[in-house]
Amino acid sequence: MTFALGVAVFVLGLLVSIILHEIGHLVPAKRFGVRVSEFFAGFGPVLIARRRGETTYGIKAIPLGGYVRMVGMFAPARGTAATGQGTGIGTAAGPDAGAARGSSLVAEARQQSLAEIRPGEEHRAFYALSVPKKLVIMLGGPVMNLLIAIVLITVVLTAFGRPVLTTTLGNVQPCLSDAGDCEAADAPSPAALGGLEVGDRIVSWAGQSVASWPDIPEAIATHGARPATVRIERDGQPLTLTVVPELVDRPVASGGEVVTDAAGNPVTRPQPYVGIGPSAALQPQPLSEAPAVIGQAVGQTFHIVATLPQRLAAIANAAFGDGERDQGVVGIVGVGRFAGEIASIDSSAYGLKERTADMLNLLASLNLALFVFNLIPLLPLDGGHIAGALWEGLRRAWARLRGRADPGRVDVARALPLTYVVLLVMVGMSLLLAYADIVTPVSF
Repeated sequence: MTFALGVAVFVLGLLVSIILHEIGHLVPAKRFGVRVSEFFAGFGPVLIARRRGETTYGIKAIPLGGYVRMVGMFAPARGTAATGQGTGIGTAAGPDAGAARGSSLVAEARQQSLAEIRPGEEHRAFYALSVPKKLVIMLGGPVMNLLIAIVLITVVLTAFGRPVLTTTLGNVQPCLSDAGDCEAADAPSPAALGGLEVGDRIVSWAGQSVASWPDIPEAIATHGARPATVRIERDGQPLTLTVVPELVDRPVASGGEVVTDAAGNPVTRPQPYVGIGPSAALQPQPLSEAPAVIGQAVGQTFHIVATLPQRLAAIANAAFGDGERDQGVVGIVGVGRFAGEIASIDSSAYGLKERTADMLNLLASLNLALFVFNLIPLLPLDGGHIAGALWEGLRRAWARLRGRADPGRVDVARALPLTYVVLLVMVGMSLLLAYADIVTPVSF
């Protein structure tokens, strides 16, 4: 039940993110006078629909996207009427008429786009806007996803915090074996012999006070293998124990990295060993930490999207062969699994605070992915229209610099044949990720 609840919370968060993305398009479009006929979150059968003014608002059954239908997304071919009335696209004349007649796909898309423009409202079409206004409208959706991610990351960082190692023990090794499970012949670990238990909070080690986890291994290394008086707090009560570390060969670390020899093998030396590990807890961070964390998250997302073809190839090899699954890319099924696991993990150390923080981080990551992915300069993504507007602005600026006539609008409709290829690729990618998330799942 808790797994299903986690998935439901994720779906609700996804739906809200989609609605806010589309609001990012809707608000500036209406502000600039573009007539918006439909505003829908989701695809497929209509669940709810209400008409307010000239716009129908609603929610559809499949919450995997949404759209704002603005009239006149594609400009008419030169010499063609600016509305769907009269002669229509089929009788167009002028420089682009032959191209329009030669592509039924482009012609049909133009016709459908222009048919919604009412006589006398040509100025309310999207194509009639200036380049800056087009950019504001099309960037509104992705930027809204970025803002959602920024807010969520900032809230998690400052209100919940990031995981830090604490002085409370999260692990006490029962024996000296490195094999994992202890055998009867294995000697007990110094921690077990000394009476340390999971949940103990270490206050001092061999007379040296500890404020954070790094202080503990430093104190152990300094005191060596001599008997150490360890002051702890257990269930709110102070206790004093005696722990005798044992010298064992362990890898040498420097600057957080394991030191290796010329052959690449880890360098080891006898070091005092106790057999304890820390627990992690969320610790709120100052607001000043947010920009760096957000910048790192955005950079990582751009890197993942930039390397997506190679990653998808590796995922296909893992799903249909014996390759290793890429852990950095999951589909909607995988993200839903994460949400379910967040809700259903049975651990006393993983409470409501940790679950809420992880769920918010999951939604933040999803919104960053929507932000970056929608900037890809291909239709039907927002980036396709952004690229068209930018190219239009560059052409006009170049013409002005050279003293030439305005070259006119960029014909984005000509990219429609490629759009269908992009759609097929996106569908194929979604199906591949869904299959891989089932047969080679990535766990949270």
